[in-house]
Amino acid sequence: MNAVFRKLQASATQQAFVLNHALTTCRATPSIQHPVWASVNERQYKSMPTHGIGRWRYLLPKDPPKKKRDRQQMKEIVVETETTYATLNVNVSGYDMTVVEHFSQHIHNLCNRLGINVLDCYALQTKTTEVWLMQEQGTKMSVDSFLKTHNRVVQLRSLNATMCPIFLEVLLKNQPEGVQLSVQEHTELDYKTRFKGRPELEGLKAKITN
Repeated sequence: MNAVFRKLQASATQQAFVLNHALTTCRATPSIQHPVWASVNERQYKSMPTHGIGRWRYLLPKDPPKKKRDRQQMKEIVVETETTYATLNVNVSGYDMTVVEHFSQHIHNLCNRLGINVLDCYALQTKTTEVWLMQEQGTKMSVDSFLKTHNRVVQLRSLNATMCPIFLEVLLKNQPEGVQLSVQEHTELDYKTRFKGRPELEGLKAKITN
């Protein structure tokens, strides 16, 4: 009985020795196939190339080439008739940009409700005015503030003569304080004022023509 017990104890100690030896060898020699077992300073997969893994853009269709933006051309000015007006510009200007913008939107919505054809709606260049202050005693002047005038234009086409008085009456009743309103016929000069002048370019064109 004692001999059998001794044999079992010897085999158990031998198996434990083999397992401990295997664990020590696994911890000491990191495997390249399983980099998680390796230490932090011995990561092998960081230097391995990806061979284009994840490049899927070639599967998508190619974007068409962008077309050059056409130069904006002046629209044809409508001639007045016996029952309709010519192309009209409703000019809205003021110092508060928010009020001017909202009032121009109100004009546009009103035209849509009344069935008036809106040809275009755009903003003009902001004009800056310097306000100088003179002292009570003396002749020295100093800049007190800068006033910015914002302009919006709602362009109407073929406004009916019978609808025009009603349209203007509604606009004048809803005109906010500090906002100026004017209606005039559209001309070629009004179209040119929309764009910023470039005197250098105009001078070069004059030299080429001469």
